[in-house]
Amino acid sequence: MTQALRLGIAGLGTVGVGVVKIIRRHADLLQARTGRPVEIVAVSARDANKDRDVNLSDYVWETDPVALAKRDDIDVFVELIGGENGPAKASVEAALATGKDVVTANKALLAIHGQELAEMAEAAGRVIRFEAAVAGGIPVIKSLTEGLAGNEITRVMGVMNGTCNYILTRMQSQELGYNALFEECAQLGYLEADPNLDVGGIDAAHKLALLSSIAFGTKPNFNGIQIEGIQHISLDDIHQAADMGYRIKLLGVAQRSARGLEQRMQPCLVPSSSPLGQLEGGTNMVVIEGDAVEQVVLRGPGAGEGPTASAVMGDVCDLARGLQIPTFGRPAASLQDAKPAVTGLPAPYYLRLALFDKPGALAKVAAILGDAGVSIDRMRQYGHTESTAPVLIVTHKTTRATLDVALNGLRETDVVAEEPVALRIEEV
Repeated sequence: MTQALRLGIAGLGTVGVGVVKIIRRHADLLQARTGRPVEIVAVSARDANKDRDVNLSDYVWETDPVALAKRDDIDVFVELIGGENGPAKASVEAALATGKDVVTANKALLAIHGQELAEMAEAAGRVIRFEAAVAGGIPVIKSLTEGLAGNEITRVMGVMNGTCNYILTRMQSQELGYNALFEECAQLGYLEADPNLDVGGIDAAHKLALLSSIAFGTKPNFNGIQIEGIQHISLDDIHQAADMGYRIKLLGVAQRSARGLEQRMQPCLVPSSSPLGQLEGGTNMVVIEGDAVEQVVLRGPGAGEGPTASAVMGDVCDLARGLQIPTFGRPAASLQDAKPAVTGLPAPYYLRLALFDKPGALAKVAAILGDAGVSIDRMRQYGHTESTAPVLIVTHKTTRATLDVALNGLRETDVVAEEPVALRIEEV
């Protein structure tokens, strides 16, 4: 009989329990598809007495995930602990050092330490697989490293945080403000322990760093990503965008040009008729553009027990079949330092300003924009209040650096009553 692939699973939260359930439910199917049994030998989590609604009595319990990673009777260490440091990093390093392959769902770990861990894995003749770290059940890592390997990738973009997309789409469909929906997400358990990881764009930026590395052959560079969250988006912005035929999405974009590698995670306006514009609720979507394939759109659930555990098992099955691919699609030593773009590619921008209701206010705004080199495409006032005059401006194409000069100038005047809101208009 062919030798079983033996797993050690560290972390028995939602995803870890989902993995155990799949292996227990589909043992025969997994063996038929991989040519060998897939078995769990040992598990580890913080609380051995917690009711997890799955039978764990067949497995050895290890209190310390590092001890689990070092066991001689496992072939693959499945890290589902989370966090960029601490037990997750220590246990992955221990697994690689003792000759284990690693499957992980930990985007923060790889976005920050991916290069050193990839080098460590390759030096040991091992692999790190991380399909579950990006976009839940969508096989985007496999698509980039395998299915689209014959393409020069020109742009990767997508909606990669389901919580943010849930908030933004509910703002439009239910006429609820950001604060009310933030509280709703907290009650539903949709937010990370640190909510800023979600609404601040950090979680999605971790994912973008990994996709960008694979797409462009660069070392993961999380610190090179421009990150902006959705906290300042109002119902006014949702309405105004809709009136112009757009919807607001927290959009990650990575593209390389003569200016360098541009990586940004920020709220953008996208056409309502586009696949990204039509994306609802907690669903994720990744759009990949390549020179041969042109455009591929991948859509699916971005989180949850089943979808994320499914992605983990996809990696486990590949290892059971003997498939070995470098962590980021090419040897770690060949990955280049990412040269961040000094300025991003030009695009039109949406500006929302609240001006004090005084003579000459609009003229001052137009003059400041013009002096900075920002050309106005259209401008209108709406919803006049007793003290302020809300103004909507759409610019012609400009760079964010140029726009920032104008925004700083606007902040220094005596006519702007609130912090300006500036959103890129992304053609997709």
